[in-house]
Amino acid sequence: MRVARTIDELRTARAAFADLAFVPTMGNLHAGHLALVRIARQQARRVAASIFVNRLQFAPQEDFDRYPRTFAADCALLEAEGVDLVFAPDEGVLYPEPQAYVVEPPPIANQLEGQFRPRFFQGVATVVLKLFNCVQPASAVFGEKDYQQLHIVRGLVRQFNLPIEIVAAETVREPDGLAMSSRNSYLSHAERAEAPRLYRLLGAIRDGRQTPGGALSALSAAGWQPDYLEIRRREDLAPPRPGDRDAVALAAARLGNTRLIDNVELQLG
Repeated sequence: MRVARTIDELRTARAAFADLAFVPTMGNLHAGHLALVRIARQQARRVAASIFVNRLQFAPQEDFDRYPRTFAADCALLEAEGVDLVFAPDEGVLYPEPQAYVVEPPPIANQLEGQFRPRFFQGVATVVLKLFNCVQPASAVFGEKDYQQLHIVRGLVRQFNLPIEIVAAETVREPDGLAMSSRNSYLSHAERAEAPRLYRLLGAIRDGRQTPGGALSALSAAGWQPDYLEIRRREDLAPPRPGDRDAVALAAARLGNTRLIDNVELQLG
């Protein structure tokens, strides 16, 4: 497995591969990331991953400085999965000067996650475009846990006419249903036992046993601080209209000091 720290090193290594599937990550890898790698292996003979904690998508009060960084362990996991190339740039490599040119995503980026994390998707879209330009993959794999992010990345690729296939991967869950996330490591023992409630409530909405309002009340009663829990259309994440069928319930809530997100797809009507 090659590890490239600079763009020149990356491009030299990349030149040896005819086609490449790509998994962008921020490191602190878990089984969910490795599932993305296995899906990438089905897309191309060669697989690349990136490890980069992107400052542009963190607000000043968020956890950029304490975000878990486990580079050696991450590389061991990726090598065991047969990854061919890891791009692990320092911040000065991807941002050698202040990033004055940014990708401005569409208005949906200011709703749901964007309402509570201003400019988050601007930072995501900007770094994804930079990584795509550096790695030049034929396909890239993104998890459905970050449902709104997946939607925005798909739009980015479509509107910039990038020759990249975006492949969606189902959310990987713990046995009790909690969506795997690097931030789960922040949870205390008691919070970890409580955390699956979010997915259970989303499942109850999907099955018609609960309403979004009732689920929000249940979260608050259990000590959570909900940001949102909404049903949106899958195709564009707009509020559903009469006659719409394909929908998704999306939620974000804080449990103690840890903010968790999740979603489930559902059928309306």
